[in-house]
Amino acid sequence: MDRVTAATVFNRICELGSLSAAARALDISRPMVSRYLDEMEKWAGARLLHRSSRKLTITPAGEEILEKSRALARLAEEIAEQGADSEPHGTLRVACAHSTATHILGPIIPAFLERFPAVRIELEINNQPVSLIGERIDVAVRITDDPEPGAIARRLGECVSVVCASPGYLQARGAPQTPADLAQHNCLHYSRFAGQSWQFSDAQGETLSAAVHGNFSAGISSVLCDAAIAGCGLAMVPEMEARHALDNGKLQTVLPAYQPKTLAIYGLYMSRERQPAALRAFLDAVQQQLTA
Repeated sequence: MDRVTAATVFNRICELGSLSAAARALDISRPMVSRYLDEMEKWAGARLLHRSSRKLTITPAGEEILEKSRALARLAEEIAEQGADSEPHGTLRVACAHSTATHILGPIIPAFLERFPAVRIELEINNQPVSLIGERIDVAVRITDDPEPGAIARRLGECVSVVCASPGYLQARGAPQTPADLAQHNCLHYSRFAGQSWQFSDAQGETLSAAVHGNFSAGISSVLCDAAIAGCGLAMVPEMEARHALDNGKLQTVLPAYQPKTLAIYGLYMSRERQPAALRAFLDAVQQQLTA
């Protein structure tokens, strides 16, 4: 864990008198503040604060460490200010799902690296959420309506989904006219969701939910898309995943009067303080591409 950040967190706890206030001031989660405080106490080899349900009290060892941690924070700020205007450089570890790598980041990265040749990107592809700290990830790009707790979430854009099926499936089974009709169809769905329902909004903006079931599930949208092309059933997938098949007629959209729930695309990282220039530039590039 970053000891300079731990020192900064410890300083803010002492200044504000509580872990919750420090979390709000630093824009990080309360559990992360506790972890940084634990790191400081391990580093110092002593208890720095007495914690009770009513208040925090600094220990004699804490008083001594506070003076040193303030000096360390000031030194870190001076170093950061000296390099604040430098060009993005260094290694940037990015985590994302397979479809995000293929359709969002893959097209952006070559131009980004050409623009910032001193940056090296390590792309970690994993369809499950990763530990930013444990896996040493600088930023995770996720399509979700529920960002992982304990991280800063910067909204980069939106992911629009479509419900689609092959022409052969629709000819054999007919096309659903309302979300309620999905109960009569084989719906291909994401395996990592315990309860299966698809959410829509109608022309009046009313939210509708339809329970779905089917004989195939997968954790990767490209596999669901391929199954739909093969005539297995209806799939709700990101529009960017289905676009090529929709354009060449291998898939057709259904339920055009109902808009599937739109999910946000987030960049998740641990702290806004001392954010590397490479990370800021990368997030800006992704956001610019998604909102163009």
